[in-house]
Amino acid sequence: MSAIFNFQSLLTVILLLICTCAYVRALAPSLLDKNKTGLLGIFWKCARIGERKSPWVACCCVVMAFSILFQQ
Repeated sequence: MSAIFNFQSLLTVILLLICTCAYVRALAPSLLDKNKTGLLGIFWKCARIGERKSPWVACCCVVMAFSILFQQ
């Protein structure tokens, strides 16, 4: 089943995208700073969410990890 049709998989993909974009922006900020519009602008927005809401994103990652480990 595709991650689009399974809600838990969709949330996992979104959390991984946010965390990955924030990590890439921390290592090489020039990669995402110049692309604030268009398709690559989505990655810049995900990086901003990961930076500004990092305690909430971390909490969601922990909850998702427990959900995947113990509910499946």
